[in-house]
Amino acid sequence: MFAKLLGETTFGIDGVVVTVEVDINNGLPKFEVVGLPTTAVKEARERVKSAISNSGYVFPMNNLVINLAPADLKKEGSTLDLAMAVGVLVANGQEISQADVLDKIFIGELSLDGGIRKVSGVLPMVMEAKKQGYREIFIPVDNAAEGKLISGIDVYAVRTLSELVAHLSATYPLQPLPKENILSNIERAYSVDFADVKGQPVARRALEIAAAGGHSILMVGSPGCGKTMLARRLVTIMPPMTEAEALEVTKIYSVSGELGDKGLMVERPFRSPHHSTSSNALLGGGTIPRPGEVTLSHNGVLFLDELPEFERSTLEMLRQPLEDGEVNISRVKAQMCFPSKFLLVAAQNPCPCGYLGDPVHQCSCKPKDIENYHHKISGPLLDRIDMQINLVRVEFNELQNKAPGESSADIRKRVIAARNIQLQRLTGTGFYCNAQMGRREVEKFCELDETAAKMLEKYFGALHLSARSHDRVLKVARTIADLDKSTNIQAKHIAEAIQLRTNISA
Repeated sequence: MFAKLLGETTFGIDGVVVTVEVDINNGLPKFEVVGLPTTAVKEARERVKSAISNSGYVFPMNNLVINLAPADLKKEGSTLDLAMAVGVLVANGQEISQADVLDKIFIGELSLDGGIRKVSGVLPMVMEAKKQGYREIFIPVDNAAEGKLISGIDVYAVRTLSELVAHLSATYPLQPLPKENILSNIERAYSVDFADVKGQPVARRALEIAAAGGHSILMVGSPGCGKTMLARRLVTIMPPMTEAEALEVTKIYSVSGELGDKGLMVERPFRSPHHSTSSNALLGGGTIPRPGEVTLSHNGVLFLDELPEFERSTLEMLRQPLEDGEVNISRVKAQMCFPSKFLLVAAQNPCPCGYLGDPVHQCSCKPKDIENYHHKISGPLLDRIDMQINLVRVEFNELQNKAPGESSADIRKRVIAARNIQLQRLTGTGFYCNAQMGRREVEKFCELDETAAKMLEKYFGALHLSARSHDRVLKVARTIADLDKSTNIQAKHIAEAIQLRTNISA
């Protein structure tokens, strides 16, 4: 007796359709799973056996072999439990036939009593099923919020194995999940606001530009001047994600098992790993690579506080994602490419003691210590950071000022207006903001008037800017011009972009 049906697993952040072949033949009772299964998949034998028996069906006491194809792809996780159980029932001729499972995909982990448990990665699996033209897919009821996000495919949420069998046999048919307008009627509420920030006008302006254009920024200042406070408020002024961006982020969090009860990630992620974070945790890794912090912050903010305290080798690995917007990870058994278009916000003290240049506290560091401290961050990495600014000590009278500063909502309106200009300009390029532009887009969209061109030429030589710095100054200037609703980049835009890139001392 033979059965063939479809399940699905994940590979990286994408879904992969797996053909599940079940063969029951005469022989001593034995249950084998082949096709490069990991330990978690092999353990499905006990879950499948108990789930079938406890759901009121008969588990065959014969030689049972399940093959998971393609056989050269390593299968991990528990998403194939449900497909294997249904395959056993079909092959054993119980309740359902081969025709009942034709062109249907089954996803879910089985409990011993026949219940179907939530699994990670449902969203990318549903997206892959739709992409390959399948019309029906069955998922755990606890993953229903993810299943509602994709139209063009019937998604059924099931609680138990017996409920699924009743549907397939047409005894008690289920209704597919209704589809949701995923970005409609979303109210955004934050516990922090830029109105709480006292002083720091340069930093506030720089973060507004960073949010409008997606530009990376390094803030240097003494302890207590507000670096972390400002960074944590950046997401409150960033524009809402487009539908494509929201699905990209949700897909990543679904695979990583960090989606929780959310159906959709509607807010841009904010990730703040500790400086003791390993390179694998930051970039991603494992025998079969999993997303790291740079991917979990895709379309959002990656905040690295105390930047020089990170391992230098770990920081150097940020070069590729900052430049290319993706990270390539190679292992013996797999090679992955993860998206990593994040806005980097880094913060550091000006010296080891933190008080170099402070008007109140005296710096106690030796010149050599200060030099070594700054050398922890390489020139090539700094060259990839668009804006590098100094923060000053907040004065007493500023702290005592009871008048609220400009709110995040007001700043966000300007940011959204600038981002809409960019989205219209970059239509068809695959980019969402100015920071993502390549060399071709810079040449096409960063037009300078005569005065601005002469100014950039003057400072290019005087400041010894690299070709990369040249392009990054133009991108920042393009964003400043967008905030001003200016078609061309003017001299004042170039001047501000240069000042925001070069006003820290190394």
